[in-house]
Order: sequence, then structure tokens, then C-alpha cells
Amino acid sequence: MQKLIITAALTGGIHGKEANPALPEQPDEIIQAAYDCYNAGAAIVHIHARDKGGNQTASKDIFATINQGIKSKCSVIIQNTTGGPGLPVEKRITSLDAHPDSASLNCGSVVFFYQGNQLPFHNYRHEIEAFAQAMLQRTIKPELEVYNPSMFLEVENLIAKNLLAPPYYINLVMGVNGMGGYPGTPENFLTMLRHLPDNSICNVSGIGKYQLTMNTMAILTACNVRTGLEDNVFYHKGELATSNAQLVERVVRLAKELGRDIATPDEARTLLRIGESS
Repeated sequence: MQKLIITAALTGGIHGKEANPALPEQPDEIIQAAYDCYNAGAAIVHIHARDKGGNQTASKDIFATINQGIKSKCSVIIQNTTGGPGLPVEKRITSLDAHPDSASLNCGSVVFFYQGNQLPFHNYRHEIEAFAQAMLQRTIKPELEVYNPSMFLEVENLIAKNLLAPPYYINLVMGVNGMGGYPGTPENFLTMLRHLPDNSICNVSGIGKYQLTMNTMAILTACNVRTGLEDNVFYHKGELATSNAQLVERVVRLAKELGRDIATPDEARTLLRIGESS
């Protein structure tokens, strides 16, 4: 099988230290967490930024501080988010100005449920196309986030309009708690796999209780794995994870037991054609 690309999603934009004190929020914490995950075996780190109060922010300056700090310590691939429920789209796109290697591109709208609140996250077709165009112009590799099968229609639209360069890097986000989420069962995962377009490379995120199941299914099916405290603050039910690196280390152990070698950042760059123009 192709070597396994591991992405560590370090922080996210919804829950904070109230959910797990180990969640990194400030730039120095995020930089150290990225370095620890790189040493544990991650090829990619997925970055969200927080302000001094721990709230999500799209500040280009904070993203730049984080990105530069990570680059000074290691060669891990930096993937900035362009997401963030509640943040205006014109702010979200500024994370691209911090010069990441890759960036998330959400392929549809969802409503997250968190602590009794409904958090709308709108991504309209013209906005999705604008994000794709901006990434293409900057030679930033999109990571297409697909939450349910209907979102593959937006992937197909981007391909048809030549707004993506192959290989298409598609992240199946399984188990989001909210409207538009798709439970992270093995059956649903296999359904999502059947919708992958040609010339695509598949990554898999399992949210909350689905993380370990989806990690394992991804390894077995020649897909790649995303893990981290953004997606799940627990290591086992009732046991908080001690760090992002702990979750990466578990994926590495699983992969070795199941016969998958781990891709280095340089190998992942080659596989994903990061930094190459269309």
C-alpha cells in the first residue's frame, strides 16, 4: 500500500480548554504541539488560530506567527483552515495570506451542535469556487472537506471548472454532530469511498467517538488518517487525551500492526504534489 499520510488537527475552532486543558490555543502552544506531532509521525498539521482570549480568529498575523514558528522547528506540511463557524467568509480566506502549504476547502454547509447551541457554517457554491480559485493562484494544495455524499457534487463542480489540480485531496469528515453530518459507521464510510472521483487521494477524519474506528478503517483501505484534539478530546471513553502527539502515536502503532509504513513530510509532498502548479 501507499505510505500512510497522518494529519494532526491540533486545535479547531469550537471547543477550547474547557473541553480538554491539553488543547493548544496560543501560538507558542500550537507551534510546540505541531513539532511534537511531527516527531511522533505526522506529515501534516492542520491549523486553526485563536486570539488571546482563546476565541477562534481568522487573523492573518496570528496564522503567520504560527506558520513561521512551525517552519523554524521542522519540515511538517502546514495546512491552514479556511473554516470557522460564525466567521465571515472574507475573513476566513485571509489565512491563505500566511503562506501555508495546504488549506482546507469546505464543500458544503452544515450546522454544528455544541453544548446545546446550533452553530451554522455556511459555504455557498460561489464561495467554494472563490476559495478554490485563490488556492490555485497561490499554489496552495486544497484539502477538500466532504461531510456527506451530497457534497461530492461540489467536488465535481470544481473539477469540471478546472479549479483543482490533481491529485484531488479529499478529506471524508465522518461523524459530525449536527445537520449535514454523516455518522461514522463502516457502512457509511464505504458509501463515501464509492463517490471518490478518479485521480483522488483520500484522507479520513472521525469526529468524537468515531475517531478510532475511522482511523482503523482508513489504514485498512489505503486511505490516509487525520487525528487530533480538534476532532476528539478523548483517548478512550471517559479518558481525556494528554496531547495531540499521543493520538498521532496511536495511529502510528496501528499502522505498523496493520502493515502500513508512515509517510514523511517530504514523501507526502511528493504524493500530493504540494507546491506544484496545475
